[in-house]
Amino acid sequence: MATIKEKFWIDPAKAALVVIDVQEKLAPAMNPKLYVRLKENLPLLIEGCKTVGVPVIASEQYPKGLGATLPLYQAATEETCVAKTAFSCCGEEDFVTALKKTGATQVIVTGMETHVCVLQTVLDLLDQGLTVHLVSDAVASRFLSDYSNALSLATQAGAVVTTLETVLFQLIKGAGEEHFKAISSLVRKRQHG
Repeated sequence: MATIKEKFWIDPAKAALVVIDVQEKLAPAMNPKLYVRLKENLPLLIEGCKTVGVPVIASEQYPKGLGATLPLYQAATEETCVAKTAFSCCGEEDFVTALKKTGATQVIVTGMETHVCVLQTVLDLLDQGLTVHLVSDAVASRFLSDYSNALSLATQAGAVVTTLETVLFQLIKGAGEEHFKAISSLVRKRQHG
């Protein structure tokens, strides 16, 4: 059984960031409040992870029908982007292979929709024995009720439901760390809570 620190603290050397289905045709359907927050926080999360060397894996749900990853995130996620038709990323062998290649035992999860592809991925990752940190202010759904229910279910299943700033500051652990200035600069860019 994992200790409290192993479950709740993110270790950049053991982590991977998964960006789920932030796509052109899905974005307009999202709850506006949730989407604005995701749109602001996701680039900061990606940049923070890349700053400390956390690998980023993106997915696209049926890109032929739902379009590509939004241009705002394409450069950050182009290194590893997996097309899928299963709702859970774990239903796509290319994703499973890409994640295993990182060696991650902790997975930071963000994306759309919270109650479908994000939640199903979270459950599958937990089922594989991985520690999952679901970034609540960097996920979105069409309806607030679905979003809230998904966070509750993820918590019940054993995921750590967290926030952007919690993740960013856990990546560096303290003000004396090498990447402290870069991470604090990202945090200062935030406009909304």
